[in-house]
Amino acid sequence: MNSRSLWIVLAITVVLAAGLAWMRLTAAPSGNLAGSSLGGAFSLVDQDGKPVSDADFKGRYRLMYFGYTSCPDVCPTDVAVIARGLKAYEAARPDRAARVQPMFITVDPDRDDPAALKAFVAAFHPRLVGLTGTTAQVDAMRKAYGIYARKVPTSDPAFYLMDHFAVIYLFGPDGGAVAFLPHGATAADVTAMLETYVR
Repeated sequence: MNSRSLWIVLAITVVLAAGLAWMRLTAAPSGNLAGSSLGGAFSLVDQDGKPVSDADFKGRYRLMYFGYTSCPDVCPTDVAVIARGLKAYEAARPDRAARVQPMFITVDPDRDDPAALKAFVAAFHPRLVGLTGTTAQVDAMRKAYGIYARKVPTSDPAFYLMDHFAVIYLFGPDGGAVAFLPHGATAADVTAMLETYVR
């Protein structure tokens, strides 16, 4: 092998190694959130218009996602991943899975009233709870949970988009943060996170 060929092979090896390292860093194994200050009390309403608070979920794990029902791509994709991952966990460990409450919290309370949430959550999982509230209530909750969100205006004010942090959270029975998965996680990642942390 001449020196030019050797350099080509070396360059390919370096590129492949860098690619594998990048894949390991951006793959979606869950990150541990134990000890973080994320979370806190909240008062909202569910998809049936019933007032709910964090106290209603005490003793259960909360599988949480913040998004909005008018989202054209990211939110429905992530919520479908959550639903498939939870269903797989329910099939494997029904007793433990019964302690996991899936939750979808809107970042767009101006459009996401209980009726909009009811239609949205029904498309994904029978136990998925949708939560909304006043702008002040929703803003307070998303800030406590570390969720950035802002309106992105379009030419039609009624059809704006929401730029927001997309993450799947797992909170424990005591209300403390446990773990998270970034956008891009798979259903298998959700199942694995539940398998790791739910007791």
